[in-house]
Amino acid sequence: MSVAGLKKQFYKASQMVSEKVGGAEGTKLDEDFRDLERKVDVTSKAVVEVISKTSEYLQPNPASRAKLSMLNTMSKIRGQVKNPGYPQAEGLLGECMGKYGRELGEETNFGGALVDVGEAMKRMAEVKDSLDIDVKQNFIDPLQGLCDKDLREIQHHLKKLEGRRLDYDYKKKRQGKIPDEEVRQALEKFHESKEVAETSMYNLLETDIEQVSQLSSLVESQLQYHRQAVQVLDELSDKLRERMNEAQSQPRREYTPKPKPIYDFGEDNHSNGGYSTSMAPPSSCNSAPEQPSCKALYDFDPENEGELGFREGDIITLTNQIDENWYEGMLNSQSGFFPLNYVDVLVPLPH
Repeated sequence: MSVAGLKKQFYKASQMVSEKVGGAEGTKLDEDFRDLERKVDVTSKAVVEVISKTSEYLQPNPASRAKLSMLNTMSKIRGQVKNPGYPQAEGLLGECMGKYGRELGEETNFGGALVDVGEAMKRMAEVKDSLDIDVKQNFIDPLQGLCDKDLREIQHHLKKLEGRRLDYDYKKKRQGKIPDEEVRQALEKFHESKEVAETSMYNLLETDIEQVSQLSSLVESQLQYHRQAVQVLDELSDKLRERMNEAQSQPRREYTPKPKPIYDFGEDNHSNGGYSTSMAPPSSCNSAPEQPSCKALYDFDPENEGELGFREGDIITLTNQIDENWYEGMLNSQSGFFPLNYVDVLVPLPH
């Protein structure tokens, strides 16, 4: 840094100390400027908070929320993404229902209904994927761009203005000791920075219709999501109603017990009265119970310290359940936390 630069830094630091400690009065900015500054500050806080809450609304799960934030990078590299890269709760529910529906048999009422609902839930997950991607690209990303560019630029101008104000106030207080030309130049630079900062704040607030357009995109994405969800659920409701009507129209089958075995007491050569039974080999009571474990449904890459990474198909030993969303487990001698909705529990933890 040059000597002039060092002197300027000294002037600003001295003036700041005299204002903070000594209660010295600095140059006051006009009320219109202060009003612009207040509105920009509220806008900045609103944008940051809305981005955070919108991400939580789309994905309450913190691990999925972290992956949601990566969508912008992925979309630039691959073009328009079709899948956000994390499982939706609807899809996990659909997989569960479909699995047990097929085990029960689709020819049974309950098994067939489980398969139907499971398929509908997987369609709902695809609809939710589209919502997440649309909201991220048309609402969250533009707001993030506002933070990263326009609001950051305004903060830079305001910081520069404050520095020039301190420099001017220091020189003005020492007029006589500091050449008048230096004081005049400091005042010109102060007014120049004030005009630049004021113009940038005014332009931001005057073009706030862009934020209205982004809010409209958010609402349109939600409307599209709910329309598609209603269509899926209406079709499912009709299918289940047909299944119930069909089941009710069929005569109920009565249970017919198997005929009882006939005992022959005429023979003496059977110690059990002539009725031969096959004895099942006694089960071993000494076999060790299976330890709690789960199977990975998807790849999970740790986002934070303490999380356990794994690949689809890995068998993980369960050691603890942290809460309703997170487990603790071990894989390949590594211990850590991972989300519950990424795995299928094979042997549950003891209560």
